[in-house]
Amino acid sequence: MKIMSLAKGAAAGAFAGIAVYALSNARPMKKMSLKRDAGKTIKAAGDLLDDIKSIIM
Repeated sequence: MKIMSLAKGAAAGAFAGIAVYALSNARPMKKMSLKRDAGKTIKAAGDLLDDIKSIIM
């Protein structure tokens, strides 16, 4: 189970880093688009983690 916690933490950290990088380098109009699509992206990341969990278990 420690591997699963490690995988979740690494994925969450990577996702947060990518999100911060994308927002910091985007133009103002693009930032609005990124914020609007953030919910969809977070949901997709959750689905991905669920799929990884089902593969590991």
